[in-house]
Amino acid sequence: MPRSPRRAFARPATEVAPDLLGQVLARRLSDGRVLRARIVETEAYEQDDPASHAYRGRTPRVRVMFGPPGHLYVYFTYGMHHCMNVVTGPKGTGSAVLLRAAQPLEGMDRMSVHRGTDRILDLCRGPGRFAQAFDVDRSLVRGSEIWIERDPTAVSAIVRSGPRIGIRVGTDRPWRFWIDGPWVSLSRPAAPSPR
Repeated sequence: MPRSPRRAFARPATEVAPDLLGQVLARRLSDGRVLRARIVETEAYEQDDPASHAYRGRTPRVRVMFGPPGHLYVYFTYGMHHCMNVVTGPKGTGSAVLLRAAQPLEGMDRMSVHRGTDRILDLCRGPGRFAQAFDVDRSLVRGSEIWIERDPTAVSAIVRSGPRIGIRVGTDRPWRFWIDGPWVSLSRPAAPSPR
């Protein structure tokens, strides 16, 4: 499958987030094996968004969010989970898209080892699980091969949007996007609206 060029991410997070649905995240492991999963749920975070890590400006922790686009911003949360975000927007703006959930496609045996479960449905359902299945932590950011592929055979689906999950501010912004199905995170907001 063709890789998405970095310039495809040089747009606002609110545009990139729904466009990522149906695309495939791929990672080549050190032994040459490749993991692949179809992205089914995302959340957008812009610099003027109080829920964004970039809201208070550029800090050592979030400097990667300020570009260039197409890089991976990985952070540690709740003292136990890593989360993956694709940096978006023009260089100098702090925006990113959280990769919330995906449908495993290739390398499920390795994802199962990383996650410590054989339950396929739980490998990439939720941002912490998704990062763990792909063996992603902050050390992955430099020198690793991870990319997004555009799948020309992907079936089009209705993209839904609604409030983001697990935030206390910026809750009025319907910047969570998903495709209905069993691979989406379990905590869903009530009454999602079609986009």
